[in-house]
Amino acid sequence: MLVSGNGSNLQAIIDACAQGRLDAEVVAVVSNTPTAFALERARAAGIETVVANHAGRDRLDYDNELAYTVAAFNPNLVVLAGWSRVLTSAFLAHHTTINLHPAKPGTFRGLGAIEAAFEAWSQGLITQGGVMVHYVPDEGVDNGPVIGWEPVELKPGDTLDVYAERVHQVEHRLLIDCIATVLARATATGSHP
Repeated sequence: MLVSGNGSNLQAIIDACAQGRLDAEVVAVVSNTPTAFALERARAAGIETVVANHAGRDRLDYDNELAYTVAAFNPNLVVLAGWSRVLTSAFLAHHTTINLHPAKPGTFRGLGAIEAAFEAWSQGLITQGGVMVHYVPDEGVDNGPVIGWEPVELKPGDTLDVYAERVHQVEHRLLIDCIATVLARATATGSHP
């Protein structure tokens, strides 16, 4: 898993694996943020961690090195859960990668999607937000083929924090379901995800 922040989605996956709700194993957690709390969550679960700081690095050189670092763990699937950088083909050409994004397909791409959806709702432009999991085939931002998505209602009286918590609850469940789907498809076809 590639993470940059708190790691609540990582924790949900760790818990689902430990409880047998997800037939998978997190083999490593890589963060581009040395202080990411996700690293502490991984270490507490006995998962190997790597800090791959991108500060001051050429984008392609960084992604080439990141691809090599991740390949050392021989993953079947790379999961972006709060990863704060757009990956280039230097990485994506080597790893099947999926991404969690807190918005409906085709809306609020990039960072700040929860805030953008809440603001659009506050202005009467939308009635619901959403969460999606999608493949990352190229350098496009949150526009790969959708594996699964779920709407997240915005309700009268919601604050940004209340809406964000509702989004996170959906993220935790949907990401686990989509990982299971991708891995089951690969098993059924006898292919790599």
